[in-house]
Amino acid sequence: MILELHLLQSFPTSNLNRDDIGQPKSVTFGGAVRGRVSSQSMKRSARGLFQRYGLDKQETGLRTKRLVEGAGKIIDDAEEPSAETQTIVREGIRKLGFEVDQKDLTEYLLFVGQGARQELADYCQRNWDTLSKAAAGRTGSGKTDKVKPTQSDLAEGRRILNAERVADVALFGRMVADNKDFNVDAASQVAHAISTHAVATEFDFYTAVDDLKPEEETGADMIGTVDFNAACYYRYANLDTEQLTKNLGDDTELTTRAARAWLHSFIAARPGGKQNSMAAHTMPETLLTVVRDHGSWNLANAFLKPVQGTELMADSTKAMLEHFAKLRRFYGDEEIRRVTGAALSCELSTLDSADQAASVEELAERTLTAATT
Repeated sequence: MILELHLLQSFPTSNLNRDDIGQPKSVTFGGAVRGRVSSQSMKRSARGLFQRYGLDKQETGLRTKRLVEGAGKIIDDAEEPSAETQTIVREGIRKLGFEVDQKDLTEYLLFVGQGARQELADYCQRNWDTLSKAAAGRTGSGKTDKVKPTQSDLAEGRRILNAERVADVALFGRMVADNKDFNVDAASQVAHAISTHAVATEFDFYTAVDDLKPEEETGADMIGTVDFNAACYYRYANLDTEQLTKNLGDDTELTTRAARAWLHSFIAARPGGKQNSMAAHTMPETLLTVVRDHGSWNLANAFLKPVQGTELMADSTKAMLEHFAKLRRFYGDEEIRRVTGAALSCELSTLDSADQAASVEELAERTLTAATT
């Protein structure tokens, strides 16, 4: 079953997701420059909300290059692990097929469960003597070649990096370029959010004054500019519940909770860029969920022609729903199990009243019931 989430969300003055020169990210779509928020930014924001919406901390993951340090702290039960312990854990990581640099950071930003550091610590303690000899041999020979893991090492690696109880690894997948044994196929796909209309980057010129400056002195003590835009974004994400169930070891109870956390978290997700200075804490105003047997429809082409005028939310909602209706008429909707919509500030004219929800809880309940049963 595929669960699709379509959102229209208007952000006022904001710079939610910056490019390499500090400007709001953008894309040219339909011949016009649009505001853009990357899928990575949206996923990170959603991941931070999973525990709020029903997942335990141990059921969520973390991205890190610091497994050596983390496992070392556990082994020594100290904030600063000993040099010997760091050497052993470093060799343990290498035995699993991952290189570490001079700062003891792994070559990849690994997506692992909360328990990976403890599992790695246990593995190193069980194999302390073997790892110690291997580390001594490496130092004595001066070799820095990457270690090719044995089948036994790979089995240990799969146990340490096991993600069958880690919802966000199951949702967003994991790719390790040099070792496919640790890969996880993502159950969720997330599109870059794009504005439904053309946008232009604007600039805020700011000044700041030293509070302790003598009264006779005038002028600003700091000046600069901050880039921003304001836009109504179309956001899209989908979830393959069968893939999610597979990734979570066929645990249907955890799958249901993970799907619920995914849905609520993506609705509530807001990237953190420049929020302290702009506080663009708005919520989606138009929500549409679709549960289907297979396939997926991103509705971004509803905005191939940029929305114009001052009624951006109402006109964007109309364009999205009309495009959805055209797709249903042309391609058929036999695969669609459930459609549910909600809007705060406009009418959902193309949806039957039976398909409209009066609250986010009602929308979520209808959607999740159809997607997980």
